[in-house]
Amino acid sequence: MIHKNKQSMNIGQVWEKMVPKVLLSIAVISILTTIGILATLTVETIAFFREVPILDFFTGTKLKPLGANAEFGVLPLLTGTILSTIIAMFVAIPVGLMTAVYLSEYASDKVRRTLKPLLEVLAGIPTIVYGFFAYTFVTPILRTFIPGLDPTNILSPGLVMGIMIIPMVASLSEDAMSSVPSEMRQGAFALGATRLETTWRVVIPASISGIIASFVLAISRAIGETMIVTIASGSSKNFTFDITQSMQTMTAYIVEVTGGEAPAGSTLYYSLYAVAMTLFVFTLVMNLLAQYISRRFREEY
Repeated sequence: MIHKNKQSMNIGQVWEKMVPKVLLSIAVISILTTIGILATLTVETIAFFREVPILDFFTGTKLKPLGANAEFGVLPLLTGTILSTIIAMFVAIPVGLMTAVYLSEYASDKVRRTLKPLLEVLAGIPTIVYGFFAYTFVTPILRTFIPGLDPTNILSPGLVMGIMIIPMVASLSEDAMSSVPSEMRQGAFALGATRLETTWRVVIPASISGIIASFVLAISRAIGETMIVTIASGSSKNFTFDITQSMQTMTAYIVEVTGGEAPAGSTLYYSLYAVAMTLFVFTLVMNLLAQYISRRFREEY
């Protein structure tokens, strides 16, 4: 019996020593994967800029990757990406924030436990389904009100992207509001404030860091969205601010090039990595901004 207890203790000690090493290995794999992705993007992007001047790439308004006189200006893709993101934010931020306010301040526990999971189901729908929804349902409806709307345009996928990221804004904002101590609410009520006044003058200011962080993360999610814009926004590389026209985003361009017949080592092939690096930097900056806002304006209770 004593021998078995000692054996069990030895096995337990071995596990205690192994677990930290296993967890460290998993963490190192994640870091090495990120480094590998960044290294690949960097090497191929440098190869692209050996053939195309970096200034021409970031200031060029024409993107014609095929043909003898190919041009590789990224501004048409940047414009499409930014416009689709702005449209999505016009949908996601007000609807998501109002939903979070209701769930946090007005809904009963039973209603909150029912509505929040249902809301988050939106986040589980495949983005390709959203893409076909935008192309086959939303666009025809919009064309009845906007006769000049192209069959593929940036407005429709922008609106649907906004619907898709509502759960992100609502869930993260609701979590931030729920973390505000109830004593602050009770103090506002004791001073004669209404529930609406308490929400806008106490709860939201106290949770503003989490709310803004949810906005920034939602913007990052919209910038990196692929299938919705690939299906519904078209592949026209127009440098325009007219949201009724067909445009292309950075992610849609990456899908087009990888799905085409770009010869390895060609300028078209390397342009894929230059655009991917630009997208990577965009997303990284947005995530760093969200972390900075969370740390800078966080309230400790």
